Amino acid sequence: MPHFVILLTELHYHPPAALFAELLRADGLLLEAHEHYRKQTFRNRCLIRTAQGVQPLTVPVIDGNRAEKVTAAAIEIDYRQNWVHRHWRTLQTAYGNSPYFEYYADYLHDIYVSKPALLFDLNLQFLRLLLRCFRLNLPLALTIDYRPHYPTPTDAEQPFAPPLGQSITPLLLDRRDWLTPKSALRAPEPDTPAARSQVRPYPQVFGPGFEPGLSVLDLLFSQGPAAGGYLQ
Repeated sequence: MPHFVILLTELHYHPPAALFAELLRADGLLLEAHEHYRKQTFRNRCLIRTAQGVQPLTVPVIDGNRAEKVTAAAIEIDYRQNWVHRHWRTLQTAYGNSPYFEYYADYLHDIYVSKPALLFDLNLQFLRLLLRCFRLNLPLALTIDYRPHYPTPTDAEQPFAPPLGQSITPLLLDRRDWLTPKSALRAPEPDTPAARSQVRPYPQVFGPGFEPGLSVLDLLFSQGPAAGGYLQ
């Protein structure tokens, strides 16, 4: 019997390209909306490559010291810091000469300057844009509560309807906290998914050599519409 694959993940800020390799194999995307926020994760940061090497871009949040007691969907962005300007200038400096930066720049900039109040909303807007860039027309749903572990969803729980007239077994892949900034900068452990191997080396703006674990923006600005061909 065929499976209807649902990928469960938290929302990231410009997630690593490896996540999109997983999405290419999914039939639906379930976003964790009820977890407690966790600091020093891809929820509010991404990794890009600049002339000085790999650099994190971090979205500041209000009451960051208390943030882990707040649900991720309620975390507010701190616009008292001029981070939008800094992030945008850093992206321009790092990728302004890449083949496809100008192709996507206006769409990204429009989201930045709209200044959504919540980190969840900012990340969701960027995710929807990135899904369009990769031509991924996945149905998307939010969790209704927090569960540490998910069994295979029953028909009553399944957030997505299978194709009309087809009997399909739902299969949920829990990828929450699968990708972290620390794991992106070191070799994968033997018992963890080999996220690095899911992105084939591609020409990066700054070299020498290939730097894995970067934001999907790095791949998109380099390869544009052909970016999906580097995900495996």
